[in-house]
Amino acid sequence: MTEPSPAQGGETPARPRASLRTAVVWEVLKYALDRRAEVAGRDGVLEVLDAGGGSGKFAVEVARLGHRVTVVDPSPNALFALERRAAEAGVADLVRGVQGDTQGLFDVVECGAYDAVLCHGVLEYLEDPAAGVRNAVDALRPGGVLSLLAAGLGGAVLARALAGHFTEARQALTDPAGHWGAGDPVPRRFTAAQLTELAEGAGLAVGAVHGVRVFADLVPGVLVDAEPGALEALFRLEEEAATLPAFHAVATQLHVLAQRG
Repeated sequence: MTEPSPAQGGETPARPRASLRTAVVWEVLKYALDRRAEVAGRDGVLEVLDAGGGSGKFAVEVARLGHRVTVVDPSPNALFALERRAAEAGVADLVRGVQGDTQGLFDVVECGAYDAVLCHGVLEYLEDPAAGVRNAVDALRPGGVLSLLAAGLGGAVLARALAGHFTEARQALTDPAGHWGAGDPVPRRFTAAQLTELAEGAGLAVGAVHGVRVFADLVPGVLVDAEPGALEALFRLEEEAATLPAFHAVATQLHVLAQRG
C-alpha cells in the first residue's frame, strides 16, 4: 500500500494555524480511508477505531466522511468532550465513545472488527509499545489500515537545543527512550526506523512514513501571521518535507501508515 504525497491531493483550502499540527496526517489518513472504502463494500461505510482518541480531533473528521467511529479513551472528561464535539458537528449518530485503554482494548471492543485503527499519541505512554501495536493490529480486519502517530526523537532534541537547553538536548539524544529529563512530559520518543519496526514486527506492511510538524513548531508565529500567504506557504512546505526521509530525523512527530495483509 503506497500512499501519495499529501501535496498531490490538490489545492489546500485556507485553514487556521492550529491545523498545521494535523494537516499532513489528515490528508494521508483521508486518502487511505477513501481507498479502503472503495474495496470494503458495505456502501463504502467503514468501521473505524480510534484508540486513545480523546476528545475526537480525528474521530469527528472521520465521521464527517460518513464512517462509523468508536473512540476508546480512559478519560471520562475527554469522552464527554467527544460527545459534545460530535453533536456540534452533526455526526453524533456515527461516533461512539467507550471508556477503556489500549492495554485492555478487547475488554471494550471486538477483535478483528475494524477497517481502520487510529493510534495517535498513545505509544509514547505505554510501558510496552509493541504490545500496544499488536492490540491495534488484532482489532483490524484483513486488509485494514493502521495509522500510527508518535513523538519523534529528533524533533525533541532540536527543540531543546534551539531553546538553549543543551544538556537536555544531549540527554534526549542519548537516552534509550528519548527522554530529556525530569520535567519532560513525554515518557518515550521514537525514530522512524523504530516505528516502522514496531509495525512490521506486528505483521503489517508499511506503506508510508511521514514527518509531521517539521517546521511548524520552530517558526515564530509572528512570521506566519504578519506575512500575507505565509501560512499557506508553510502548509505546502510541511507537505513536501513530510515525505522526505531526511526530514523525518527532525520532525516533532512521526506518522506511519500500514496495512494488514
